[in-house]
Amino acid sequence: MSEESTPVTHPFLDLAPLSAARFASIEDRVARLLDTRQDVVIMQGEALLPLEGAIRATAGPGTTALNVITGPYGQTFGDWLRDCGARVIDLAVPFHTAVTAAQIREALAEHPEIDFVSLVHAEAATGNTNPVAEIGEVVREHGALFYLDAVASIGAEPVLPDAWGVDLCVIGAQKAMGGPAGVSAVSVSERAWARMSANPKAPRRSYLSLLDWKQRWIDGGRKTLLHAPAQLEMLALEACVERIETEGLTTVMARHAFAASATRAGVLALGGGLEPYVYDATQAAPVATTLRVPPGVVASELVTRALESDPALPLAAGGGALAKEMIRVNHYGGDATVDVVRACLTALGTALAEKGLTVDPAGARRGAEAAWR
Repeated sequence: MSEESTPVTHPFLDLAPLSAARFASIEDRVARLLDTRQDVVIMQGEALLPLEGAIRATAGPGTTALNVITGPYGQTFGDWLRDCGARVIDLAVPFHTAVTAAQIREALAEHPEIDFVSLVHAEAATGNTNPVAEIGEVVREHGALFYLDAVASIGAEPVLPDAWGVDLCVIGAQKAMGGPAGVSAVSVSERAWARMSANPKAPRRSYLSLLDWKQRWIDGGRKTLLHAPAQLEMLALEACVERIETEGLTTVMARHAFAASATRAGVLALGGGLEPYVYDATQAAPVATTLRVPPGVVASELVTRALESDPALPLAAGGGALAKEMIRVNHYGGDATVDVVRACLTALGTALAEKGLTVDPAGARRGAEAAWR
């Protein structure tokens, strides 16, 4: 007979249950990060969960939605809106630019029946960021419900749902917050709750349902959770917010802005035909810098070669058709540092030089460091 064994303890596996009070306290900290008095609901999944749930809760037959497309996520939102039965008016702009408040105003004037506006704040996939404060003012004047994807922007630039009139603001921990992809949150205005309650097609008794959280969690005083929470992800989200609070949100955002400026300056000094994909620096997102490769160079191949020196570098080719022409430098979270920017520039310079292109790695480093300072 074998001796009685004792299970090996592990800090990730042997966790005490997460109480409703702890869950609520994490929601409160997220609300403070957003500077909002709206209800904040933490969803137990990657940000696509509240992004889809919020659309399905508030849109349906009879909804006329203005769907702004500045990258691939805007295209996805349009698909969801149509699937809900909404009439969708797409406002698409070239992916190397941002949409303007004037373009939004013009679309609303042309279609006064619009009662829902969907927008991505920062498109990490294309490297642009949209002027939400100005757009929010226009949407508020029109009276439409305003839905915002701030998954990439939170932590990298201001996200202020109350000040901007955002009714549904979705965030995730996996980019500038520097956390995991398995937990996300959405702030919900009273107008949005009312729209959901009046929508017979809003998900109910469903993992997608925001109304379930409203009726069974918020209205009940946040005493009883709907289901067992994802402990690891909730604790990681709490740690992300705590780290931002400790460093200071203003400092964290400045670090991301410096990383974007340093990357852009370094690329311009590097040469080799690389150039910023987003032409106007004021329209470039602080969370990621996208680059256009020179003619005859395939972006995905260049990235593969650059990563051979260090597979951990935050470099990626663009998605889909953009894989041939676009490179992303994902300087967010823990990668928003001058050391990471320098390493990315060096790796890209080496890969370009191997293709016979003339580059100036030392100039790129000097340019990046000067921009950071």
